[in-house]
Amino acid sequence: MAGASDRQPGALAIERSPVALLLIDVINTLDFDGAEELVRSSIAMAKRIAELKARAAEAGIPSIYVNDNFGRWRSDFRATVETCASPDQPGHEMVHLLRPTGDDYFVLKPMHSGFYETALEVLLQRLGARTLVLTGVAGNLCVFFTANDAHMRNYDIVVPRDCVASNSPAENEGALRHMERYLRADVRPSAEVDLARLIQQKAR
Repeated sequence: MAGASDRQPGALAIERSPVALLLIDVINTLDFDGAEELVRSSIAMAKRIAELKARAAEAGIPSIYVNDNFGRWRSDFRATVETCASPDQPGHEMVHLLRPTGDDYFVLKPMHSGFYETALEVLLQRLGARTLVLTGVAGNLCVFFTANDAHMRNYDIVVPRDCVASNSPAENEGALRHMERYLRADVRPSAEVDLARLIQQKAR
């Protein structure tokens, strides 16, 4: 399901753009065994994503939250945000930094890839997006699987290395190397991602 998160009357979503920013599983409790390192690294990651998201909005690039539904097929995204933002959840700081706004889109996914059994591709086609900037957690799982499926669909992929986090730095770096080598992903740091140039390239 795709839609606008917490949309307020009069809020205007970006409806056409050759580039889209995907925030993958950043609305997350991070409450699972072995997540301690991920929780620690998620704060710096979330700050970089928030900065990138603000730049994207200024450039006219839409943000799409591609998020796990945690097996709750009747859950709504707003309820998921509130649950994950609770102070007793390990991931609450990340969620507060990246809380969706009224002009963001969201897609709930049942498995690792944002494309599997979701409306993401339909939404991207409606937006006219051909370049995807992938961010979020985990770099070696849901970001990785989404990047693979994006590559098979001939999207250009950007994965800013400081905007993804995994259970360990080694796993994160391994996933980035794989995406760069085999998926032709641009993995430069977010500060070096020229959003205006990405738009211009696809506008030609």
